[in-house]
Amino acid sequence: MLIFRYLMKETLKSQAAIFMLLMAIFITQRFVKVLADASEGEIPASLVLGFLALHAPVLASLVLPLSLFLGIMLAHGRLYVDSEMSVMRACGISEWYITRVMLILAVFMSIVTAGLTMWVTPLSVESTYQLEDKVGAQSGLTSLIPGRFQQTANQQAVIFVHDIDNGQNPLRKVFVAQRDSDSDSEGVRIVYANTGGISEQANGAEKLILKQGKQYEGQVGRQDYSVVEFEEYQVQIAEQQTEKKRRKLSAYPTSALLNDPSIYALAELHWRIAIPLSLPFLVLIAVPLSASDPRQGRFGKMFPALMLYLGYFMLLMAGRKALEEGNFPPQLGLWWVHAVLLFIGIVLLLKGRPIGVKLRAQLKGDAGV
Repeated sequence: MLIFRYLMKETLKSQAAIFMLLMAIFITQRFVKVLADASEGEIPASLVLGFLALHAPVLASLVLPLSLFLGIMLAHGRLYVDSEMSVMRACGISEWYITRVMLILAVFMSIVTAGLTMWVTPLSVESTYQLEDKVGAQSGLTSLIPGRFQQTANQQAVIFVHDIDNGQNPLRKVFVAQRDSDSDSEGVRIVYANTGGISEQANGAEKLILKQGKQYEGQVGRQDYSVVEFEEYQVQIAEQQTEKKRRKLSAYPTSALLNDPSIYALAELHWRIAIPLSLPFLVLIAVPLSASDPRQGRFGKMFPALMLYLGYFMLLMAGRKALEEGNFPPQLGLWWVHAVLLFIGIVLLLKGRPIGVKLRAQLKGDAGV
């Protein structure tokens, strides 16, 4: 039990550190993309953290298998370099016992990952779609950028704001151009105000409140326009009706995929199963590959291990694509990819065990004959 707790603790420490590092890297990349969309005015700045939070479960489901794999490689590699594994071997702790301990950890992580891929991630993707639909339906006043001409999302006006501050009337030197939608003629209304602000109503519509300015109203190509000075002017920009975007299968609940007979739904379902199922198979190759000579260092076998990991997930993605295109029978699914990794893991585990040594000796003898 002491060895069990020690192996678990060392592996979990390495896995947690790698998981946090990888999540920080990927979240930062996502943050840069979302921030670029916010700077372009495509989404309000207030929703940046919301988009990041909704994307976090998707990243976590993909990072967990890799973090466990690298955690085992690094933690056990250190134990080999410090000769702790040699002491364990001398005390009767076999590689198969260590593998069983890691399989227990992998099963626990598989349950967590299955919860993410089967329920949390589809819900997160669907919530992201709903948030994008809501942003597309807004008039766009909440995402105004100073010094730039912007068309509202509902195509009702063009707005230019010279400066934005945090005062009572945050907008400075506001220019608004609107076409008269109530008339068949090409009427246009241009408003310029020194200050202004935004008021959001209960129904989701936004109202632009301008102060101390002038309104120019007339028809395109004619000079008989009217000029009106005002102390306060309100521009009502109605909210668009929400247009629901077409969802990808990644946003569908798992129960909907089970009831969908299409090959695309089957491929998505197999992909959701493959990610949590990969963890025990990755353990079977991580434990034997982590064994290294102290002179090699803890990173001695990291490169071939990463190549196996990348090859495994590339096969999964290629198998998913082939399944969607109908090149593989639906009954085969992605199970053949797992079988390949299982075979490699068994070969690596048997390599150092007595039965594996006997088999190799027998094969060499047969080859010599």
